Amino acid sequence: MPQPKNAMEIFQLLDKSNCRECGQKTCLAFAGAVFTGQKGLDHCPRLDREIIERFSGEPEDRNHLKNLKDEMADIDLAQAAERTRGWFSGDKLTLKVLGKDFSVDTKGNLYSDIHINPWVAVPFFNYVLHGEGLPVTGNWVSFRELTDGKERYPLFQKRCEEAMKRVADVYTDFFDDIVHLFNGRQVEKQFQSDISVVLHPLPKIPIMLCYRLPEEGIDSSLNIFFDETADKNLDIGSLFSIGAGLSQMFGKLAQRHGFPKL
Repeated sequence: MPQPKNAMEIFQLLDKSNCRECGQKTCLAFAGAVFTGQKGLDHCPRLDREIIERFSGEPEDRNHLKNLKDEMADIDLAQAAERTRGWFSGDKLTLKVLGKDFSVDTKGNLYSDIHINPWVAVPFFNYVLHGEGLPVTGNWVSFRELTDGKERYPLFQKRCEEAMKRVADVYTDFFDDIVHLFNGRQVEKQFQSDISVVLHPLPKIPIMLCYRLPEEGIDSSLNIFFDETADKNLDIGSLFSIGAGLSQMFGKLAQRHGFPKL
């Protein structure tokens, strides 16, 4: 099911009672929060499950994940380890995902010491199955400069960059925590930023977060950059999923530090 193109399409799904049970003051505000990735449709207690599944794409995601899992039986994991910068032991290929070990066996079963979210699992499979394994060049580009990224950039900007910026604006330990919790590293300031941090969601898929602090009369900004090889080592849909997934995860991290309405 195609994703809603704007907040009004989401608003039309709601009962417009402004019940506030979702934590927002109005149904229109809730629709805007869903569109920007701050809330999920399932946060509305009055929506039927069928509508939530139809517009969130959950069944489609599950089927896609199953198809990717089935494809694992057809590849040589030992060879894939060389291409993906992982390692093969027993019947498992293991990769570092944000500093944590993620493994897959020849039957497509995933293993990790932490919870495996769909926004991690689908890019993981696509990276192993279809990534070209090109070496990282260190040349950074925006999402819209990647293949097929220009059309998706407005939504990427809303659900990834703007959502992440809101967290960084109020959560003062944001960058320190993502460096320590997710094996990131602070690098030399780039693209006129005040803070630049590099994360590795997958070994050959580094991303760089560049945050510029607010100044008098100038709002803050946060931009996400990818290595120029990213669209060869992973498909654009998976790159979008990583950006949106990280934004949601950072938002939850901020909530644990006392910012429930981000």
